Amino acid sequence: MFDAFAMVDWSAANVPRTGRDSIWICWHDSAGERLVNPGTRHQARALLADWLAEPLARGERVLIGFDFPFGYPAGFAARLGLPGPPWRAVWEEIARLVKDNEDNSNNRFDVAAAMNERISGDKFPFWGCPARPARNCLGPKHHRSHEQNGLAERRLIDEYMAGAQPCWKLLGAGSVGGQVLTGIPVVRALRKDPRWCDKAAIWPFETGLCPSAGAHVVFAEVYPSLWRHGDEKPKDKAQVRAVVKFFADRDHAGDLARFFAGDPDLTREQRYRVESEEAWTLGVIARAQRPIPVRSATAERGQADDRYAYLRDPAEISRRSLALIRAEADLTRFPRELRPLALRLAHTAGDSAIVDGLAWSPGAVAAGRRALAAGAPILVDTAMVAAGISGARFASDNAILCALRDPRTAELATALGTTRSAAAVELWRPYLAGAIVAIGNAPTALYHLLEIIATGAAKPALILGFPVGFVGAGEAKAALAAFGRGVAYITLHGRRGGSALAAAAVNALASTG
Repeated sequence: MFDAFAMVDWSAANVPRTGRDSIWICWHDSAGERLVNPGTRHQARALLADWLAEPLARGERVLIGFDFPFGYPAGFAARLGLPGPPWRAVWEEIARLVKDNEDNSNNRFDVAAAMNERISGDKFPFWGCPARPARNCLGPKHHRSHEQNGLAERRLIDEYMAGAQPCWKLLGAGSVGGQVLTGIPVVRALRKDPRWCDKAAIWPFETGLCPSAGAHVVFAEVYPSLWRHGDEKPKDKAQVRAVVKFFADRDHAGDLARFFAGDPDLTREQRYRVESEEAWTLGVIARAQRPIPVRSATAERGQADDRYAYLRDPAEISRRSLALIRAEADLTRFPRELRPLALRLAHTAGDSAIVDGLAWSPGAVAAGRRALAAGAPILVDTAMVAAGISGARFASDNAILCALRDPRTAELATALGTTRSAAAVELWRPYLAGAIVAIGNAPTALYHLLEIIATGAAKPALILGFPVGFVGAGEAKAALAAFGRGVAYITLHGRRGGSALAAAAVNALASTG
């Protein structure tokens, strides 16, 4: 059913945190296991988007689990006065209200207090917050008033699992409510990533209680404590490894589909609650289900001493890499706003010297940022550039357009007597005005873009010119730098370039402000 599996143990921490009670992500595919412990939710979201891009671009299928509830007890959306499908309305409202900063500071307690005020005018249904500052409609202790106020304390699925905490609880041991408020916006953003939004689904809201045959990436709620694991520490790390191993093993054995079905004894009304509003936990197929034993990955590999000694923390790897680039490359010649992009190019290429060939027009970075913030489309010459662009970093839903495989391209190439890459540029004409253009492969595409602009086509906001090769690449980039006509550009002189660098330049513009 799936080619890759991922499990995310979430955290609502207010500060960057690693180790115990932090975010752990385990990824399992044919190449083996990847295990990371990002310090912030922003890092986790960007990492997940990067990891998803490659297999989805190849048409592979990915199952990704998150360890927080995807829904609330039935009636929550109605009490908030939200129209439309209840689960979607709640997700959109949470994403609208929750502000989660790159340093992990967030407003989840204020959001819960505002929702309490809308629902009850008092401290119901959410509870749990720091004593200071005091909030009129959110209290630090349990109000014990769910029954009399008409919203259940637990969802149907929570009654199936020993130890499951209510999603209204925002502080203290097992405060899953904070994870819901900070986690749902991340899953929503990954689900809506324009690179795969037409191939993604939230289980069971968009699939029903069954595996989705059409979706290439399926997002699901998973309760890691449902799996029994070894004594590896910290527990969160052991649990995410146990879950992905179980799913991979069951899928290999042809036995995974039944874990999507839920409890076969659910009534029609219960199934409707689950599929429209409350969600379900993947793997739960009966009441009072006992923990599922999984042999630890460490035990299968052998002793820990057999492992290679290497740096595993992604944040530390990134920090050291950027420090080495700064030590090796002269960045002082770049304007301050261009330095993050130069760093990212060097990091992507694995070569600090590559930035020596970087060239740009005045105000290029600012022009690119403004275009991205305004929702401008990103026009790319290859699918590889599109796959490398991390849409999760965009503040707007910028479309990423590649016309290389458009059925009209081959005919245009014949008519124009040029390459398919150059002919595809003709199909950009309706989208060029104010767009970002990222060329990472074909010199002919860059040449033809300059030709059509010179003869009256609309100007893009920024051209990122990174074609690669021995024939024409250096010359095309020199032509871009000499073009003028008010066209902003960033390019890399010489033969070097490529799709990864073009995508890295876009990601750098989206990541710096």
